[in-house]
Amino acid sequence: QVQLVESGGGLVQPGGSLRLSCAASGTIVDIYVMGWYRQAPGKQRELVAAVTRGGTTNYADSVKGRFTISRDNNKNTVYLQMDSLKPEDTAVYYCSARTLVVVTTTDYWGQGTQVTVSS
Repeated sequence: QVQLVESGGGLVQPGGSLRLSCAASGTIVDIYVMGWYRQAPGKQRELVAAVTRGGTTNYADSVKGRFTISRDNNKNTVYLQMDSLKPEDTAVYYCSARTLVVVTTTDYWGQGTQVTVSS
């Protein structure tokens, strides 16, 4: 089992910045990728960014060049630095972790944190 606790959401003006944090606990040794997803009202949940244990990153096209995902394996924490925020970035952001045990993968989710970009 893995538990994820997010923090750092809030209200920010367009062009501003926020940093989200997600602390993992539990059977963290089995985590091989962590990421951030978001879900806006009336839309499906979408991948924002992900990072593997080895540091390989992946970003949605809509956030490339503006968002940066990083991972501190010593602190079991993943961060999402969001710069140049736009109103369309408004959503609930969810931290995720995927574990791999032999050939079985399991996805875990945080409770979500609201990000609102508005003037």
